[in-house]
This record gives sequence, C-alpha cells and structure tokens, in this order.
Amino acid sequence: MAFRFKKCTFVSTVSFMDKKEHPVRTERYSFLVSPEEKQMVESYLRKYRIGNRSRWMRETLMTFIIKNLDQDYPTLFNEQEMRR
Repeated sequence: MAFRFKKCTFVSTVSFMDKKEHPVRTERYSFLVSPEEKQMVESYLRKYRIGNRSRWMRETLMTFIIKNLDQDYPTLFNEQEMRR
C-alpha cells in the first residue's frame, strides 16, 4: 500500500486488512494539556497533514519510550570502561 504526499512516496509494509496482526486496544490513557500545548499539537497535525491523531500520539509516545529503554538497557560494563 503506498501513500503519496507532495513529492514523497511512502510504502507501507503492514496490511491493514489482517486484524490478527493488530492487538485489540482496550486500555485507555487520558491527560490534560494547556491551551498553548493544544494549539501547538493542533498546528503540528495540520502542518504535516496527520489525520489520525490517536495513532500519531500512540506511535510518538511508544517511539520515545522504546528509545529511552534502549538507551537505559543494562550493560556488562559502564560507559567509561567501554570508552577506554
């Protein structure tokens, strides 16, 4: 499945027709933002033409968490010992 945005083409390797691959989401998170934060998010979504706000929030949050977990992963040696 390919999506066309301006001059770029993105190819999706995930089949959205197969529901077995996607878990059913039953849990909910909610949080409050200030009016300025809401305005920033809304303008970002408009600028980059993001239509599915829930998916964007979920992917952004999970990307941040996964990157932090990867950086905080315990290693056999500390950073200073590995730089020697």
